[in-house]
Amino acid sequence: MAAGAHAVDSSEHGIAVLPEPRGPVTEALFAALAGEPGPFPAPRVAVGDPLTDDDLQLALYVCYELHYRGFSGVDDRWEWQPASLDLRGRLEREFEAALRDRFAVPDGLGDREVVAALTHMANQPGPPLTRYLREAATLEEMRDYLVHRSAYQLKEADPHAWAIPRMTGKAKAALLEVEFDEYGSGRAERIHAVLYRNTMDALGLDSRYGTYVDAIPGLVLATVNIVSMFGMHRRLRAAVAGQLAVSEMTSALANKNVGDGLRRLGLGDSATDFFDEHVIADSVHDMIALHDLVGGLLRQDPTASAEVLFGAAAWTGIDAMSADHLLGCWRKGEPSLRPVDRNDGHTPTD
Repeated sequence: MAAGAHAVDSSEHGIAVLPEPRGPVTEALFAALAGEPGPFPAPRVAVGDPLTDDDLQLALYVCYELHYRGFSGVDDRWEWQPASLDLRGRLEREFEAALRDRFAVPDGLGDREVVAALTHMANQPGPPLTRYLREAATLEEMRDYLVHRSAYQLKEADPHAWAIPRMTGKAKAALLEVEFDEYGSGRAERIHAVLYRNTMDALGLDSRYGTYVDAIPGLVLATVNIVSMFGMHRRLRAAVAGQLAVSEMTSALANKNVGDGLRRLGLGDSATDFFDEHVIADSVHDMIALHDLVGGLLRQDPTASAEVLFGAAAWTGIDAMSADHLLGCWRKGEPSLRPVDRNDGHTPTD
């Protein structure tokens, strides 16, 4: 078994087992998921910072994962079991309230002002993580980075797909145009999540879905949870449009930096293809997401401007916090991933 991996089915479509609990909420949730669907005594969600809390973010990640691929040994009926949905709702309220408090945005802007605000947001320097990856990262640091990003990239377009039936007209067409490219434009081998698996394989990592969840800290899981939350709630459809727009607008340069860093380390096309693909694709996606998705949505619903900006600001902020964590650990010589205590005794960077 590859370093840091836990038991998953050997096929590329394998289903992960439940990760190890990180506190009272995940202990109660995971114990319940091991049995028949039904009510269970879930503890009160008491946390310090909901954006970084390991117990909260892992519990929320697992609740969301019931709507994606599920877990080996967990009954699929848990997906819509009222008790698990109730817990998910309580976790979401803590998470969303913290995001809104931390990343407040103005209200009452017109559609042109929102486009200008998103453009300004995307043109900020941002965290220096990908510049470091381009210029100085070691192979082990690059592997660290890929593990951190795997929880997001191995499901990449899926959280946004929840929003498709929540859009209409030009906004829906724009979202579908972006999603079609993310899913390989009809070619299974070009699905972006598959390209990311190829990168992980090229660097000797275990690319199976869900392999490294145990090692990924709560703050990094929050970068996945925020998009799942936006996509799964109709009331947050404008937030997912803002998140996707600012993500696409900042993606090309960031991915070019990582691809160049991999080439600096002597790695070839199988490692860089994912990042090179995004340099090309996202140079087109950014304008589609900004003008057709966000612009189309705001023309349909001018009252959605604050939610668009909230989605963009919250995503940018939580992603920057995650990047700062990773860079800070490297600079201090500290591990950026959680220790994994599995039967093989490995850590993700062994």
